[in-house]
Amino acid sequence: MHVSSFFDDQFEEHAAVVAATRAELRGAFDALVDVCVSSLKNGGKLMLFGNGGSAADAQHLATELTVRYINNRPAIAAIALTTDTSALTAIGNDLGFEHLFARQIEAIGKPEDVAIGISTSGRSPNVIRGLTIAKEMGMTAAALTGGEGGELPGLADPLLIVPSATTARIQEMHIMLGQMLCGALETSLGYAD
Repeated sequence: MHVSSFFDDQFEEHAAVVAATRAELRGAFDALVDVCVSSLKNGGKLMLFGNGGSAADAQHLATELTVRYINNRPAIAAIALTTDTSALTAIGNDLGFEHLFARQIEAIGKPEDVAIGISTSGRSPNVIRGLTIAKEMGMTAAALTGGEGGELPGLADPLLIVPSATTARIQEMHIMLGQMLCGALETSLGYAD
């Protein structure tokens, strides 16, 4: 394939997924904003987690919230469960990789919190187990995924399923939706200029 054709094809596919995501996810996005605002107003926090690129998204978004997204404002309580290498390696070694997020949620989660799992396929065992534990503890178990949603429908609510089977497009929409969440939280919490 010629590079310029590839370039154009990628933009066309991206634009199509943006349009489909916009058309299909407004309600789910509104619901995610609502549960996050309720959590934060009631002393809760947002816990984000995922693997690989989704781990990077979790860290990126938690940082936008704790530091700032657009406005200089009070910190918003958020944490990525993907950053403590001692916890990650101990849990992976001693309990198994599938316990990576569940164990941390069990340790620091409380019913007022929102657990936000990020999995492009919806089939990551450690994300599923983390959301399961969060739900059992009375937390809101929310997720971002793609395709058909994998094993997340019926487990996560709100659930944002990007209407694409292409991992790259799903990841692009996840970071866009995540950054939109940051902006919506700043506005909803009264921190917008």
